[in-house]
Amino acid sequence: MYKNQKNYKEKRILITGANEGIGYNIVKELLLKGNYVAVLDIQTNNIKQFESEYPEHFLAIECDVRVEKSIIEAVNKCIYKFGYMDIAIHNACICTFDSFENTSDIIFKDVFDVNYYGALRLTKTVIPHMKNNGKIIFTSSGVGIMGFVNISPYASSKGAIESLAKCLNIEYQEFGITFHIYHPPLTRTKSSSPLPVPKEFMADPVKVGKGLAKNINKKSFIICHSFSHKFQTMMCYLFPITFGKLLSKMTVNYNIR
Repeated sequence: MYKNQKNYKEKRILITGANEGIGYNIVKELLLKGNYVAVLDIQTNNIKQFESEYPEHFLAIECDVRVEKSIIEAVNKCIYKFGYMDIAIHNACICTFDSFENTSDIIFKDVFDVNYYGALRLTKTVIPHMKNNGKIIFTSSGVGIMGFVNISPYASSKGAIESLAKCLNIEYQEFGITFHIYHPPLTRTKSSSPLPVPKEFMADPVKVGKGLAKNINKKSFIICHSFSHKFQTMMCYLFPITFGKLLSKMTVNYNIR
């Protein structure tokens, strides 16, 4: 449903971590639908092109989600331009790949500072600027449900934001603000490139981004880009340990062939 279609209402949307990959394609689709979109990212070189294409509807701000002051200043700029926020998406993340024994506490802290505390800082900052029916979405991952080999900082941070979203969804229901989880599949992005997984097993970031953008108004707690992936995600919730061990074993077996 696009902006020239009947009953479509444009939304004011803020998203972190959208200079490339899935986030970039979410933004592209949201703008095509006529929404107002602000991107907060530590780099904005790729996304800046949209400022000339959508001068009234788009804003790109360099922002480090690890720094509270940076988020507050960025959100204030968004409110100054758009007036208020309907939807906020925390998509910024760090993903590292190594064994648990080779991963220092510093790496765990840095991953959590972006993936978990970044979501926390963003939420605290945007809630006062949301009207009733506001929506906050955290981008999660299947590994946050089922685990995976050599990815414990990222996976555990995603598990943490899932719990955070569930808690806040209950706490803010009386204020008309809902919390949701984006669940993209394993996708061919820069952050996933070090994974020892065949590229043909990874999803296309354009299709994933478009699907997530099109489903942004879904009321379900878990939002996926397609029905088939929603089914796969629900199976992971039902059998997390089984799927985690199976997929990790398949990856190891593929790479020793």
